[in-house]
Amino acid sequence: MSTIEALIPAAGRADAAGLREVDADELALYVIDSTHPWWRRRPCVTALTGRVPAARAPNLMARIRDPDDVAEVRVVLLDILEDREELLPWLRQKDRDTEKYGMPEAILKARGALGDRTAARELATLANNPWSHRRAIGEAGLNALSARYGIEEIIADLGDARPEDRAFRVRMRHRLGGDVTDALADPDVGVAHLAHSLVSNGGRLHTYCEQAPTIDAKLWTACALYRLSNNLPEICAIYDSLGRPRVEINGLDDEIRGAILSAYAAGCEVRTDPRWRVEAICAELPLQPDEHDQLRHATTVLASANLVPKTPVSCGEVYRQGDGTYHVIEHEGGAIWVSTLGRFVTGDDANVAARDALEMAGFRWIDQTLGAISVTGLCVYYFGNREPLDVRTLLFYWQD
Repeated sequence: MSTIEALIPAAGRADAAGLREVDADELALYVIDSTHPWWRRRPCVTALTGRVPAARAPNLMARIRDPDDVAEVRVVLLDILEDREELLPWLRQKDRDTEKYGMPEAILKARGALGDRTAARELATLANNPWSHRRAIGEAGLNALSARYGIEEIIADLGDARPEDRAFRVRMRHRLGGDVTDALADPDVGVAHLAHSLVSNGGRLHTYCEQAPTIDAKLWTACALYRLSNNLPEICAIYDSLGRPRVEINGLDDEIRGAILSAYAAGCEVRTDPRWRVEAICAELPLQPDEHDQLRHATTVLASANLVPKTPVSCGEVYRQGDGTYHVIEHEGGAIWVSTLGRFVTGDDANVAARDALEMAGFRWIDQTLGAISVTGLCVYYFGNREPLDVRTLLFYWQD
């Protein structure tokens, strides 16, 4: 067994400190040989940071350009070789491979590091990505361009037509100590959300709240004030002065609305309408029921209806991973789902015996029509998406 293999005995078990002691030439030769496992080659690349042998650089760059090599290795190689000007023509090619996971982002970041201003627009889009790891890559590329040419030059390159370009302006203005309060009125909810997360001058916010040109801007101002002061009476007073605006949804009653707000408003996604955010701050939200009592009650009801219920099982146990907001109770006529967010149950609408027994006992059956109502404006993470969900998915939510 070689020294490298001893230092990386299995995937995910690399001795980083030990690899840094290995001769750089030996590491480079190991990386260049693509017959070695990628999970050994990648830590070797990391160990080469700051000490790439000049004689091996061409072959290492050849690994980057090879579409048949593993993306996990190529991405890290781009990180340690991003100052190599000879890579730029390949990085700019439109017909190079981009389907490998992580490669498009790594290529954009490298273009930024090499001063390619034509990458600015794509980097701004990447820096506005909802995934934090992609967003960080875009920001790194833009930071490199800004460091080389100056922030104002890159702002001029981007313009302000797109939300992602305006978001870059907001971030840079804040970084330079400027005031971003006026961006609370941006027509794009993502830019306004960014501004509300950055503003820090409470006095300026109080003044702006009176001058803000739109209801949305006033609501974002209230959100920012609450973040800074946690002053609930003040925020509720602002909300009242605006007429307590809500996202009105046909068919969504206050009981279900309150349960959904209580569960999701605090962790909602960036593009959530500020009406939901301020409503959640000011509304008297319901407490979630005692989970064990509710399940015990539902099981007793089903047993009394001679449906022979089994022991309740959480949705995470059903799927053998993840967690959510409901339990499943199998019974002789099928199965029901019991929400942890309130007195809500669901199942096959044709399961009349279970539905009737549960409704008579005080539970609320969520049928297909009610469950299909989309809760617009409230964006919740769900299997990679960050869009509004329907009532059924929110009350009976599972995520792996």
